Amino acid sequence: MSTVFFHIDLDAFFASVEILDHPEYANKPLIIGSRSERSVCSTCSYEARKYGVHSAMPIYRALKLCPHALIVEPRMKRYSEKSHEVMAIIRSFSAGFLQVSVDEAFLDMSNMENIYGLPGKAAKLLKAKIKDQTGLTVSIGVASSRFLAKLASDYHKPDGLTIVPPERSVEFVDKVGLRKLYGIGEKTYERLLKKGISSTENLRTIPLEKLKRMFGESLSEYLYKVSRAIDPGIYQNEAKSHSISTESTFFPDVYGMHALLSILLEMSQELSFRSLDEKVVPRTVAIKIRYGDFSTFSAQETPEDGIYSSSDIYTISERLLKKTYNNQGVRLLGLSLDNLYNAENVEQKELFREKSEKERLMEKAILNIQKKNKDIKIVKAGTLNSSYSSLKSKISDDKNA
Repeated sequence: MSTVFFHIDLDAFFASVEILDHPEYANKPLIIGSRSERSVCSTCSYEARKYGVHSAMPIYRALKLCPHALIVEPRMKRYSEKSHEVMAIIRSFSAGFLQVSVDEAFLDMSNMENIYGLPGKAAKLLKAKIKDQTGLTVSIGVASSRFLAKLASDYHKPDGLTIVPPERSVEFVDKVGLRKLYGIGEKTYERLLKKGISSTENLRTIPLEKLKRMFGESLSEYLYKVSRAIDPGIYQNEAKSHSISTESTFFPDVYGMHALLSILLEMSQELSFRSLDEKVVPRTVAIKIRYGDFSTFSAQETPEDGIYSSSDIYTISERLLKKTYNNQGVRLLGLSLDNLYNAENVEQKELFREKSEKERLMEKAILNIQKKNKDIKIVKAGTLNSSYSSLKSKISDDKNA
């Protein structure tokens, strides 16, 4: 391969961490999420997935599908800690490291054969090292582009390894099939079927200009490229300097402000603990939304007062979501902390707003306690800012109505 990319995806990450810490959860349908009816599943074990439960599904719907599921409140500080362990191992393999979220990353492994041997050997070595040192399994996709590597990592899960030679890229896309092709959600698939397109082979027969007339500019270009195993460039702009980010892609699309706010809350907690672990403070919060038609919008805010805690991050991301969300189905939601600087430069009392100072110190204390004792579970009420507390009140009112 002239270029070689690995996509490393932790298997059912949050659920796997809970099972690692609590072996009694093993082989049970496990859902990570709040018990609130308006909340959504952060992730779930493979046993729960057999019942049709999936990430970003509303909890009430998941419990209808799997009434005997075990629901565990998310512990973002613990997941951040285990993510940090795994990402440190992945980062050590190549300078071409790109973390996409708390549980997935890319490696540019081009021209690394002199160090590790063939890509398959390197991937097996990486998988074994992660398992031995963290107790977690990953699935790895190996291909000539990030897009194909991402597609390949999902092909054999859990604990999978899929290698796509460049000359078999189109064949692999056809083997995956149109319905399971990354980025082709339920709504898009239905639109394709209505046009008589039921396979990637069918899709390739349609010229780009005709596709544009059928589906519009953004979606047609995406469809044209992915059906030909061409990387559409989804991850090309993710490698920002001085940035920490996370994102989730949803199948099917997620609808509704409440569900999106629930996801943003967990993302805010995740990024807050990652920033604490890396000893950095952001100046800017940014969100990215990709809708079902592949139109993508972003917004950012750089407040004068600074960003010191998860509630600061959430408050800003909530404002940005309300400015950006247009009630369509959301295919992808991303959150990032940008313009990072060394936390030691600002951790002096006079530079903090009193409330943020207390929250940041509390979050640091939680992170330190969690590192020392893996069995301790702490839910910090301070992460629920006034805006989210209002949301909780509304949920409570709705439930009691």
